[in-house]
Formats: sequence, structure tokens, C-alpha cells
Amino acid sequence: VQLQASGGGLVQPGGSLRLSCVASGISLPGYAIGWFRQAPGNEREWISCTSGSEGVTYYAGSVQGRFFLSRDNTKNTVFLQMNGLKPEDTAVYYCAANLMTCSQTPTYDYWGRGTLVTVSS
Repeated sequence: VQLQASGGGLVQPGGSLRLSCVASGISLPGYAIGWFRQAPGNEREWISCTSGSEGVTYYAGSVQGRFFLSRDNTKNTVFLQMNGLKPEDTAVYYCAANLMTCSQTPTYDYWGRGTLVTVSS
């Protein structure tokens, strides 16, 4: 099983990025997919999750209204559209897959390597 996150980069405050998470070895419809981020010196922070079966998406308060998660099951890919980026959004972003439902704790079954997002002028 592999999860490959990509799409990170350097963006100015107020800008947008779209992260992708491509899964291989699992079929995404059967999994909840979560996004976490970790800034230097901080713990890994949950930011969003889309459930596999219920089709429900959850967001942390810090990104609600700015970040939007979607999935393309035909491509086994989940996307995280990030708008209105702030310097405090700077972190390594990870996608993770969980056979069970969404969780805000980093106890997922599979993890990608992460992609760095830097928000700076």
C-alpha cells in the first residue's frame, strides 16, 4: 500500500494550493482519507477527513471555510484545495487512509510521506 502526497510548494499569503493524495494497493471508496499537518516543533495536527462509505467530510476549525477536500474514486485520488493560505498554515502535509471511519487522532492504517507547504511573502 502506498499513499503519495504531492502539490506542496511556496505560496504567498492569501494564495491557493491543491494537494493530491494518490493511493495504490487499496481502493479508496473503502477507506476514510484524512489530512494532517505538522509544523516544526509541533505535534501532528488533524485538519480534514472524508469518510469512505458515508460520503461525509469533516474539517478542523482552523481550516473550515478555506480548505476543501474532494475525492476522485476513478483515479483513486483525494484532493485538498487550500485557499486563503496563511503563514500559520506552513507545515508538512500528510494524507492517511483508515479502514474504519474518520478519526482526528493520527492512528490511521496507512500514511503518505508528506508534502511541504510554505506560506510566506
